[in-house]
Parts: sequence; structure tokens; C-alpha cells
Amino acid sequence: MTTSEPTCRPAPPTAGPASRGTGRSTSSRPAFAAIATGNLLVLLDTSILNVAVPDIQASLHPAAAALPWTVDAYTVVFAGLLLAGGVIADRWGARRVFTLALGLFAALSAACALAPGSGALIAGRAALGAAGAGLVPASLALLIHQHPDPARRTRAVGAWAALSGLGAAAGPVLGGALVELGGWRLVFLVNPPLALAALLLARRLPTPPARTGRALDRAGLVLSTAGLGLLTFGLVEAGTEGWGAAAALLPLAAALGCFAAVAAVERRAAAPVLPPALLALPRVRAALVAAAVSCFAYFGGLYQLAVWLQHTYRLTPFDAGLAALPLTFPVCVMPFFTGRLVARHGARPVLLTGMAATVVAGALLACAAGGHPPLPLIVAAELALAATGTLSIPGAAAAVAVAAPGEYAATSQGALNGIRQAGSALGVAVLGTSGALAGSGYLLMGVGVIAVLLVSRTGE
Repeated sequence: MTTSEPTCRPAPPTAGPASRGTGRSTSSRPAFAAIATGNLLVLLDTSILNVAVPDIQASLHPAAAALPWTVDAYTVVFAGLLLAGGVIADRWGARRVFTLALGLFAALSAACALAPGSGALIAGRAALGAAGAGLVPASLALLIHQHPDPARRTRAVGAWAALSGLGAAAGPVLGGALVELGGWRLVFLVNPPLALAALLLARRLPTPPARTGRALDRAGLVLSTAGLGLLTFGLVEAGTEGWGAAAALLPLAAALGCFAAVAAVERRAAAPVLPPALLALPRVRAALVAAAVSCFAYFGGLYQLAVWLQHTYRLTPFDAGLAALPLTFPVCVMPFFTGRLVARHGARPVLLTGMAATVVAGALLACAAGGHPPLPLIVAAELALAATGTLSIPGAAAAVAVAAPGEYAATSQGALNGIRQAGSALGVAVLGTSGALAGSGYLLMGVGVIAVLLVSRTGE
């Protein structure tokens, strides 16, 4: 297929000698490159395999029901473990979790490339999702620790998002080229060299203090992980089997049960897995809403338009990747500016602009009636969806990075990315099965207007 104020602005994390009293960053270019490369791998694996599905089908001959899970197993496990990954990184150390997850990502990618059958490939993809769930919140916690000054931190998050976005932009194009060059197994051989390079660069990473003294909310972790995983599983099944299928309804109902149990358990927990202090921050709540809606619109629209363009114009996998460039290429550029905009004007105007772009994209798609609407109209809608993704997604990450207390850096980013993944899965399930672009357009307009109203109610 998808992603975190009763008190004043929290004090920044303790800085090293180079930054204390100066507001300067303690980061180095190799350390930043390691952090960005780790997250690039995660984003690359969310999209690079999509165009390889027909080749996997021809090579491994999986059952029809198993074929989608060669892609979706990664997403379900990744989404389910993101919050747990953040809690573990805060408790046992972000650097330790980050480097361990990088090593696992390299080894598991090689194992996927050697998979003898669809069952082994699905298991390998699920394990890759677990490694990715360790990488993302730990990488952002390391980045936050490197930048104690809030303004520099928001710019760094923007640069991190832009460089990491190369994975989202390169995935469809690179995947299509590799499949045409030598088959689907080459897709997985991209990861090990990148992961090993990031491991070498990671020697320059700082070591944020671990919070080993805090109690571990095991019941909350298990229930939240099960809830997020079941929710994503149910949404994926709804997108492939239909919303009335038992395979979709049962896990969705079980997910609601898990979330209700989490709410009951967390009221009695000494150290809740999702601290109430985080959800009490208006800027964090606004970021969570914006992240969920923007991922719903961006990834749902990306999936629907990719399928629609292939069916309408009969594109090859490589051409389909190129056709997605108006949506994916801005992800490599715009977040640089998004971080600066958040640093200068605050998060709320940036998030509101991103939500407004969702409304614009919906209005353009609503005009796409008929079998062959004008391509300039489709490109304009893609660019509007790109604005949604490149403003709201890095803007939400920057807002949470500044608003959340330092001791919850990884936990807050795990929560943010968990809701992002849920939004992405919901977008693919809803927009991917809606068929007509015009119907999706009206839905995006409605969702965007509601998000604008919710985000506008929060203060800076």
C-alpha cells in the first residue's frame, strides 16, 4: 500500500557542548545521511514492489488470495508495530534500535530475493515490516536529539522528509525498470547496499539517553499493536474483497474491540503506552488529524490514479511509474521548503494549506467525468494531491517534533506514523475500490473540508 497543551513549549533535549547556549545543531552530515537513508528504505519498500506483482504471479504462481499479501504483509505489520517501535526506542535507546533494524532490513531483503515460494516471500515481507517499524520512530528521535533548537529542528525534519521522499518517488520507476531488466527478485537487492552504507554512516550518530527507569505498559503495547494490525488488515481486505466480506468486517470489529480495551487499560496504567500528556497537546492532535487525512488522500489517490491510468491508457509498469511523477517527484523537493515554512510561520497555516489542497484535488477529480478526461486535468489533480502530501505530512512530523516532550520523541513519532499508515490503508481501501474518479473527488472534498475545520480549531 500507511502514519504524532496543558504545558508550555517543552524544554529541548539536553545538547552537547557544541550546541549548548548557541542553539546550533549537534548533527553532522554523515549522521544525517544515515538517518535519512534508513527512512528512505522504509518508504522505498512501500511502493517499489507494486509494479512487480504481475511478474511475481508469473514466477511463483501464488494462489489468487495470497498474491496481494506479497505487498500488503509489509504494510500490515509495519502499521501494527509503529507505536510499539517508538516505545521500545524511547525505552532501550533510539540508536540501538535504529542500527539493529538497519541490519535486519539488509538481511531480510536478501532473504526475500531468495524466496522459493509465495509463502516465504509473504513471511519475509512481514518481517521487513517489523524492521521498518523500528527504523522510522527511532530515526526521527535521533534527528530530534541532534537539533535542540526548535526552528532548526523543523528545517531538519523538512530535509529528512525530502531526502527520504526519494524512496516514494523512485519506488514505482525503479521497481518497473528492475522488473523489466531482470525480474522481481532484483527489486529486493536494492536494499542491502543502502542499508549497509547507512550502518557505516551510523557510527557518527549520537546516543540519546534511554528511559529505562519508566515502567513498560505491556498490556497497552500488546493491545495497541493488535488493534493497529487488525485495523490495517481489515482495510486491506476491504480493498480487495469488498466492504461486506467477512475477511474485512471481522478484523475491523476486532480492532475496535482492541482499541476499546486499550482505553480501559490505559486509565489504570502507571506509564501508558500513549501518554495522555501527548494527546492533550492541541498541536499534536492537529498534526494527527492532518497526517491521517493527507495520507488518506495522497496514497489513496496515488493508488487509484496508477491503476486508472494503466487500465485507461494500457501503460507498461515503467510507464506507469513515470505517469506517477507529478505526484511523487514533489516529495523529493517540497519538504525542504515545508520545514522552513513551519519554522517561520508555525505549523497550523502549513497544515491548513495542505488540507485545502485536498479540497482542490477533490474538486479537480470531480470534474473528471467520462472515459477519457483531459490529461491536463489529471496532472493538475496529481499536483494538488502532491501539495497535500508535501505540506501536511512533513508539516505534521515537524509539529510533533517541536510540541512533544523530549522523553517521548520516538513514542510520539511512532503514534504519528501509526495513524499515517492507517490513513494510507484506508485511502487505498476506499479510493482504490471506488472506481470512478469523480466519486473519489467528491469524497476528498468532503474529507478535506472536515479536516480544515478540525485543524483550524487548534491554537499554535
